[in-house]
Amino acid sequence: MDPEGSRIRDDPHVNVMMAGSTLRKVKSRSWKKQRHFRLLEDGLTIWYKSRWAGKGHSTFSVTELEAVREGHQSEVLQSIAEEFSADLCFTLVFHGRQGNLDLVAESPEEARAWIQGVRKLIHKAQTMDEKERLDHFPQHPLRWVCDWFQKADKNKDGKMNFKEVRKLLKMMNVEMNEEHALHLFTMADKSESGSLEIEQFVHFYKILTQRDEVWKVFQDYSGDGEKLLLEELENFLMIEQQEGGRSAQHSQELIDRYEPSETAKKQGVMSLDGFQMYLCSQEGSILKPEHRGIYQDMNQPLNHYSISSSHNTYLLEDQLRGQSSLEAYIQALKRGCRCVEVDSWDGSDGEPVVYHGHTLTSKILFRDIISTLKEYAFKASDFPVILSLENHCGIEQQTVMAQHLRHILGDTLLTTLLDGQMPQQLPSPQELRGKILLKAKKIGGLVDCLDETLTDEVSDEEEMANDDAGSPTAEDPPADCLNENNKKSKSKLSRELSDLVVYCKSVHFHGFEHARSHSKCYEMSSFSESKAKRLAKEAGTDFVQYNTRQLSRIYPSGLRTDSSNYNPQDMWNVGCQIVALNFQTAGLEMDLNDGLFRQNSCCGYVLKPDFMRDSSTRFSPERPEERQGYIPLRLSIQVISGQQLPKVNQKEGSIVDPLVRVEIYGVPQDQAKEETSHINNNGFNPLWNETLNFVIHTPELALVRFVVEDYDKASRNDFIGQFTLPFTCIQAGYRHIHLLSKDGTAIPPSSLFINISISELK
Repeated sequence: MDPEGSRIRDDPHVNVMMAGSTLRKVKSRSWKKQRHFRLLEDGLTIWYKSRWAGKGHSTFSVTELEAVREGHQSEVLQSIAEEFSADLCFTLVFHGRQGNLDLVAESPEEARAWIQGVRKLIHKAQTMDEKERLDHFPQHPLRWVCDWFQKADKNKDGKMNFKEVRKLLKMMNVEMNEEHALHLFTMADKSESGSLEIEQFVHFYKILTQRDEVWKVFQDYSGDGEKLLLEELENFLMIEQQEGGRSAQHSQELIDRYEPSETAKKQGVMSLDGFQMYLCSQEGSILKPEHRGIYQDMNQPLNHYSISSSHNTYLLEDQLRGQSSLEAYIQALKRGCRCVEVDSWDGSDGEPVVYHGHTLTSKILFRDIISTLKEYAFKASDFPVILSLENHCGIEQQTVMAQHLRHILGDTLLTTLLDGQMPQQLPSPQELRGKILLKAKKIGGLVDCLDETLTDEVSDEEEMANDDAGSPTAEDPPADCLNENNKKSKSKLSRELSDLVVYCKSVHFHGFEHARSHSKCYEMSSFSESKAKRLAKEAGTDFVQYNTRQLSRIYPSGLRTDSSNYNPQDMWNVGCQIVALNFQTAGLEMDLNDGLFRQNSCCGYVLKPDFMRDSSTRFSPERPEERQGYIPLRLSIQVISGQQLPKVNQKEGSIVDPLVRVEIYGVPQDQAKEETSHINNNGFNPLWNETLNFVIHTPELALVRFVVEDYDKASRNDFIGQFTLPFTCIQAGYRHIHLLSKDGTAIPPSSLFINISISELK
């Protein structure tokens, strides 16, 4: 192991983990079970089992962990706070939507050892250089193959006979001709013992995974078919990858980074293995490396950006009887969400509570949400967070809310104008870094605070009821959303709460003409999805212009009681910034949201195209060809092959029949889908070599979604994996797409190998 790895192993905290500890795994106040946990010799795998269970055990990798929370930092651990002190408790937080692990140690020292040890291992995993990453991470072939060896070696004798190998091939999602499989097995069985040990199994894997499609590309540029000279690699990068501006030094850096052979590295050449490693790396992926970090101008007014936004953020499940949870806020903020929603109601003991009103959803304290916001608001991004308040409280508990906001958030809460001057435009994300902004009703404007009675501003539910009044549609709100509408729209607002609203004052929308002549830049309106879609269709250009001056927020129909989502693309097409989605609901809509905000360091802010920031713009998504500078592009995607696609049906002997579909989302003319044929019985290394073609009229607004499905002629295809990104972030050339699961988390080593060409439409 490397010196850094040795230092980690010598660490006293890591040594405690390797020796093992008995920790309580806690799922609820009544479910607290002792489990034996230990870190395995690889320094990456944490193993645990019940002290009473026979051979049954579970494992997870440190690479799956995002953080360790100390003390009572989960609802479960808060519920047992009186039984177990904070210095015994900690939470292991996993990437994505995987449930967290709440644990209680037997002593504060043991808790401290695990907290510090896991943090060091997470840091080690995150700071590995590329060579170490390739050696240690699960997506590296050797790691992957060893895992499969151990899974398939049922009798644990360190060997596998041919019968076990055949079973393994099924597990690996590949159907092979038995004669061919036996031939490969015999080639790998150098000792002619009728079984394979781990080294021989690695050789078997190498034969099995030989990628002819990569070898052919390599052959096109290699003079001798054995290696790429520096000049040959430069030619490949310039001609195929369209990276003409790169220097010879860049080619040398790629060799240094990805070439596994020290001899080849010294000679300044790249072998086929190094070439394949480069193509499978982040630099060889479809997403432009320069777009991964902050690359956009962050000094424009706030309304010039699309802002990652959550609806009913407190919910983990559906809107009728789902659980309200602080974890839902943590998960949304971790995903880069920059606008969260709070529905506040009067609590029975003088403390405001948050839940989905008139439903069976559970309640959480307003003050606990604000404490969670204080801690997690800026973990994923420094840029401002907007707290969208849906206020149903009386004056007294509104004042309590104001006190909590001031006391808990302190200086993080923006309570005054940045420069003391009346703004002509909103401040920028850069100017508001590290600040939380309250979006709510306000008494008067930023200057006049004359009357405490509010007469013109209504809640989102009232707005929705008004939007759809007189025009019943399938998206009309349910009865509970209309309760508010039966009350007088004249309501009382607490001065203390009102004073905390600065740049995001909620106002009723009176039409685009009224907004042009009367609205202030700090006033913003909320639109139900049905009203926003109607306005986008009937007055697209007016909506685009409106959004060049002000923020607008869109929220899902009240009929979406299952917390399903609408397509956010329709709203981005007219420049709406705060397009609020149910983050807890996986699917196409959240794929699009994740895809748009995957760029710009996942900071939650994406600069809108210039033609959607100019107040005199005439852009209409219905007529993209009329805009100045209109240049349609041709997108050609050769879908070459797939690698190690996950099984969707875990039944014995089940193999997938994969197909690839490419979907374009953008202005109406750009909406398109094309798919390959399906490959029978091969999820391991399917080969398509099919080309899909598209014309993109407004590339600046287009998102491209790659979907892999398991074909089924009798019923709906099963989802296998997807990856979505903005068209403007696509790298041309031979690229790998590293697939994501339905909930947006990585599923290494599953990928697609494609060749992309982008050109102007002649």
